[in-house]
Amino acid sequence: MADYSPVYAAGILPFTKTASAAITGGQVVETTTTGAVGPAAAASLRCVGVAANDTASGGRVTVWPLANVEHEIVVVAAATVTVGDGVIAGTAGTVNTVAVGAGSAAGTIIGQATTTATAPNKVRFVGRG
Repeated sequence: MADYSPVYAAGILPFTKTASAAITGGQVVETTTTGAVGPAAAASLRCVGVAANDTASGGRVTVWPLANVEHEIVVVAAATVTVGDGVIAGTAGTVNTVAVGAGSAAGTIIGQATTTATAPNKVRFVGRG
């Protein structure tokens, strides 16, 4: 079981949803159906947070919101995220880099990197709401 806690939550509390697919703690999750979340797809427009625990499909998952929380997530394969880069969802609940202006214009940006990392390491980012 992979348990996940954010680096810094500033008093923000997690919420609970139903898993629409198997989820691993530490994956970025997106809204999939009413009241449910699943691992985020690449460049998803529906990201809502980061899973706090492993959950089978149909189970309950605790989710840390993105906004104003500092997360530490695995970088998508073959990518490098640098301090100050925009961060978007990568494949299977990982993260990837994007130019801040392009990510903002597309609506896919979920945060801004506060560290630098290359796959398969973890990068820290402060989430946007």
